[in-house]
Amino acid sequence: MNCQEALEKLWQYLDRELDGESSVQLQRHLQHCRECFSKAEFECRLRALLRRSCGCDQAPPELRERLSRLLRMF
Repeated sequence: MNCQEALEKLWQYLDRELDGESSVQLQRHLQHCRECFSKAEFECRLRALLRRSCGCDQAPPELRERLSRLLRMF
């Protein structure tokens, strides 16, 4: 799995929506790619912060879209 594929599947991975094999491939990629790992860690921390601050499991659609655009810029 390359970085582009990993980032395209990152949100599904974090939401636990990937099948087993894709999840394992992405985990392997994150173990070996510091840049993608950093992006995944950022997303995890941001989601945790949002859950604590708004008491919800998902960010509002507008925020998710803005964050998605920002992540694609990396």
